[in-house]
Amino acid sequence: MQACTALAFNLRRKTEFLVALADYSIKCFDTETQELVSWMRGHESSVSSISVHESGKFAITTSTDTAQLWDLDTFQRIRKLNVRQSVGIQKVLGVLSQDNIMRFINIETCKLLFDIGSPEEGISTAVISPTGRYIASVMENGSLNLYSVQALTQEGNKPPPFMFKVVEDGPKYTSEANKLITKVTSGRSKEPWKSKQSKIQSRLLKLQANTSLENKENELPGGLNKKRLQALLKEFGEYPAKYRMFVWRSLLQLPENHLAFSSLIDRGIHSAFVNIQKEYPIKSGKLLRVLQRTLSALAHWSAIFAETPYMPLLAFPFVKLFQNNQLICFEVVATVVVNFCQHWFEYFPNPPFNVLGMVENVLAHHDKELLQHLIKYNVTSQVYAWPLLETLLSEVLTREEWLKTFDNIFSNHPSYFLMVVVAYVICSRAPLLHCNQAADFEYFFHHRNNVDINVVVKEAYHLMEATPLDIHPQHMLDDFTPLTKGQYPVFNKYPVFIVNDQAQKWEKIRQDEIEYLRERQLAHESEAKAQEQKAEDEACYRKQKLLREAEEQRRKILLEEEKLAEQSQRLAVVKRELKAKELQLLDASRRCFLNYQQDQLQMELKRLDDEIARKVAEENLAKAEQKRTDSDWRLQRQQRLRRDDQEQEKRYREIVELLHDNRVKEAELLKAMRETEEKKQEDVVQNKAQLEEEQKVAAAVDGHRKQFLDDKRNDELELAEKLQREDGHFEGLHNLKARCPERGVEVHQVPRPENICLNDLSTLASSPHNRRRAELARQEWELMAEVRQLRRRLASRAKARHPPAHFPATTWSS
Repeated sequence: MQACTALAFNLRRKTEFLVALADYSIKCFDTETQELVSWMRGHESSVSSISVHESGKFAITTSTDTAQLWDLDTFQRIRKLNVRQSVGIQKVLGVLSQDNIMRFINIETCKLLFDIGSPEEGISTAVISPTGRYIASVMENGSLNLYSVQALTQEGNKPPPFMFKVVEDGPKYTSEANKLITKVTSGRSKEPWKSKQSKIQSRLLKLQANTSLENKENELPGGLNKKRLQALLKEFGEYPAKYRMFVWRSLLQLPENHLAFSSLIDRGIHSAFVNIQKEYPIKSGKLLRVLQRTLSALAHWSAIFAETPYMPLLAFPFVKLFQNNQLICFEVVATVVVNFCQHWFEYFPNPPFNVLGMVENVLAHHDKELLQHLIKYNVTSQVYAWPLLETLLSEVLTREEWLKTFDNIFSNHPSYFLMVVVAYVICSRAPLLHCNQAADFEYFFHHRNNVDINVVVKEAYHLMEATPLDIHPQHMLDDFTPLTKGQYPVFNKYPVFIVNDQAQKWEKIRQDEIEYLRERQLAHESEAKAQEQKAEDEACYRKQKLLREAEEQRRKILLEEEKLAEQSQRLAVVKRELKAKELQLLDASRRCFLNYQQDQLQMELKRLDDEIARKVAEENLAKAEQKRTDSDWRLQRQQRLRRDDQEQEKRYREIVELLHDNRVKEAELLKAMRETEEKKQEDVVQNKAQLEEEQKVAAAVDGHRKQFLDDKRNDELELAEKLQREDGHFEGLHNLKARCPERGVEVHQVPRPENICLNDLSTLASSPHNRRRAELARQEWELMAEVRQLRRRLASRAKARHPPAHFPATTWSS
């Protein structure tokens, strides 16, 4: 639920109305459907008025800073009005704003045409004639002005004479209502015209001389009038929040003595308020500093304020309001103390019994029953009045209530403050009559209660008027006296000797406290030194203990090192023993190896003998095989000559098979030779004595084998030449034949590893005869490898030249 600030009905659609809300928006509702029609936004402050055009198509809304024109058909803002321009008039809309100035705006161009009224001479209400030629306005001061629209809209520098009605004072005043009886006549102004741009405003007829003098007495700084402020206050009950501080400064007539205030501030924080945060723990650091400086300035201004215990409670509300301007804060508090706290300090350090007596007399006159009830329970004015006075009602009122109350207090005589206290007690009579314990009364006057402040203010005004003069505080208190300009007045309305004596006592107490703090500081320092010395001693003890532990640890380490040395010596002895054993094992293994080598040599000799026999048998077999192969080749050659290409391919296949059979037979021969060799190796030891004879036989066999190898090589070369003649490769074979006698047989294949062992090498290296035999064997192996390679080459070429054909297998007879 939001507050409503303005309301207007739509003239064309009777069921719709516009309402301005506190969130600065305007809403349109339908009364029949009870639904929201539209929601218009655009203002940045509270909307004060809504005016709808007679056609119902347009509406203008005004706030403190702007006026906006709306289209009620689309509910869109047409324009934000610029009130500083003036143009010609076609269709005009007049708006009376919150600042009491009536502005006239062209609806089509949304420009300001002219305005009437001013902040000093505001308009209370205005009416436009049906013809639209004249405007009548009632001003706030009660005068009546009549304006000519033609003269206001004239664009010349010298407008025609202004038509207006002159308001003359009547011959009599009514004493009760104090209202002016006036008579309206016509006439012309004799005063000079004043123009402001294109605006022409009428001048008021001066009132009588005594009224002017009274107005001068009520004039306040800032162009305000006290009587008018009081009338406004009675009408609304409070001042506008936006202008409240300005109004207070004008009512209190603050001198703003910057130099005097600076001299007080430069004295620093008073000793009485150095530790004020202990007694009043305020969360805001800024607020605490402003309170401390304000109280210090008051104490430097007058010594009584340094000894007054309730001064922080009295000053705190104003400090919170004026915390951003410390000068204004100090002068407000000083003005309140000088005028609204009169005679408070005459009985210092006791409460102001004279002021409390005034309050009690007024209460006794207006509510004896309540006073008797308070006396019955020993509740004096120090319980029900003094807590309200010393805190300026800040404990029992909320912020808004307190501000509203002090709007009225500052606008009246200082005695009004005492009347407010009495009015608060009287308005609280119902709960007070039910209290029957002193603690309940004390609690009541130190906490907020359910009391209507508007009723309290009205009751205070009633007490001001209904209190007899003999007990009225107004006759006992001086009128309001503002602070003097330049320098602040001397404030010595208190028992100086008591204040000085108490100040001396407090100073002595502070000195004793300082001495005590100094001694306590020394004690703390000595205690700290003792603690430091104790810590050093403990550190020294810990260090010595660590040293002892380190010494013991070192001794343990030395013992462990000695043990390790002994163990290392033992290990060295063990290593030497192991080394000796290792040498013995190496010697034994070396002897075993030598024995093994001897065995191998013996086995190698036996193998060589077997090899010789094997080679002889192999040569015979190879020769027979070669002859058979030659005969086969001759037969195949004759068959190839007689057969076609298909038979030639068959012969090639048969040759391949023959070669395969030869290899198989060679493998069998090698196997037989190996078996023979194994038998010969077993007989090597037995035949060692016959080595010389076998060597002779071997020499003969070597010659025979050499002859056999030569014959075999020649046969192979002849066969290769025959084949190469057919293929055109005779030249390559002839070169091969010529190269063989020159450098012997070329090595194409290394000897087989299984036929050579360590004994063979040792035997071959033992004598020149053995080396010769090994050379012959090597040449033999190379020659056989060359022959086999040549056979493979010939077979591959024949196969490439004649593709293989499928022939039936040929059976060879052995």
